[in-house]
This record gives sequence, C-alpha cells and structure tokens, in this order.
Amino acid sequence: MTRSVLHHTVVGDGTPLVLIHGYTVDHRVLLPLEPVFADRPGWRRLYLDLPGHGASPRLSGPTSATALAEAVFDWIDAELGDRPFAVVGQSFGGQLARAVTARYGEQVLGSALLVPVVRWHGERTLPEETVLERDEELLARLPAADRELFGYVMARLTEPSWELFEQYVLPGLRVHDQAAAAELEADFLLPDWPEHKASEHRGRHLLVTTRQDALVGWRDQLALLGHYPRMTAAVLDGVGHNPQVEDAEAVRGLVGRWLDALQG
Repeated sequence: MTRSVLHHTVVGDGTPLVLIHGYTVDHRVLLPLEPVFADRPGWRRLYLDLPGHGASPRLSGPTSATALAEAVFDWIDAELGDRPFAVVGQSFGGQLARAVTARYGEQVLGSALLVPVVRWHGERTLPEETVLERDEELLARLPAADRELFGYVMARLTEPSWELFEQYVLPGLRVHDQAAAAELEADFLLPDWPEHKASEHRGRHLLVTTRQDALVGWRDQLALLGHYPRMTAAVLDGVGHNPQVEDAEAVRGLVGRWLDALQG
C-alpha cells in the first residue's frame, strides 16, 4: 500500500491498471475483481479512494464531478507520467474513467465501465421493477438506513447478498465524508459527455450494465457504443447496481476477456 495525493492501494506489478470506485463507497467495492488476476500476471492494480471517500480526505475546495476529475488527472500525471495504462470505473467512477480516456487518448489502452454514470436525476431511464427476491425476516433485522441502501443497489435482498454488501459496499458507505457527498450530489455530472470532446477511442473497451439497476439503469449507457468502436457490451439480468459484487463470477469473466484483449 502506498500513499499519494489520493490514497491508493497497489497490488501486483506490470502495466498500470487504475480502478475508480463510485459515489459514497471506496476502493473495496472493486476488490471482488481481484481473482481475475490470479492467472493474469503483468498488471499493477491501483485502487483509488476518491477525495472524501475511504482514506482520502475531501478536497480543500468545493466537491463536484469536475473537481474530482481534475484530482484524478493530477494523480495520474504524478503517479504514471506518460506510461500507458488501462482504467476500470464503476458507477460515478465510470464517468471519471470516461473522462480519463478522453483526456489521455492513446496513452489509455482501454477501459472497463461497470454500470457507469451517463445521465442523472430525471434524465435517467430506469427499469420499473428492480428487486427480484426479498427476505423479509432479514430486512426486518437491519437498521433502517442499511436496509434502504441495500434495497437500492442490490437486486436480490437475501442473506448471501447481504453478506456481500456488508463486506464490500457498506464499509465505504460508513466512512465517506457526508458534507462532500452532499456537494457532489448537487454537481454530479461533468459539464459535457467526455466523448463529445475527444475523437473515437480505438482501444479495447468493455461496458457492463444490468437489467435491475435502479440507480443508473442500462438503456442510457448503450449510447456509449458509438464512441468506442472496439467496445464489448453486456447487459446482465438478475443483478443490481453492483454487478462485480452481486454476480462477481460473470463480471470477472467479462473483465478477464477484456484484459486478455488488451494484452493480445
């Protein structure tokens, strides 16, 4: 583990792979991806904690999508210089990963976007039904705040899903800076789609969305395909807003094939 302007956890050696988590969680939400690398040496995984999340302090000024993107750019400049790298972004981190690809162009080998933020608030296209299973006895035992968050981001509200949520999602939720999060919620989108300011990126890209995502949906994300000619897209069924947690095996399979394509 090393520390920079942004706290980050480093695993492995080789080509840098920057992993950017979503809103109000921290890098732990992406750790279910780690088994992908067991038989894929040569990747130096850099798991970020965004400002105001995990072990990273909030920004000294106002928190916004633009400010967080600039913080990530500054970190990449300092940590990676001109080295080629790949990027993974989940949810809000998917929006930042898109900005990273637009900013660094051919230096970025490719990106994996897991349920990325594309639109927000009333502009989102969301599914009508999102919860597929409910364990009412379990839900009755949970504190109200935990129960609400659990139901918002998972499609199956069962004991196994709760155990995963408690291990990978809840720790970050409990330590984020709430004032910074409120500022970010009010200024959540970058001023323009990052793709609109950049030429088509011809690296290898992956998009993973889910049919039961009650937070960002899946239809809006498909518009990204036109900007990435070499993008593979998967829409998973039976999964909510944290597919790398709730259906880790499926997501690891997709991410593994993406990594193989980057090295191929």
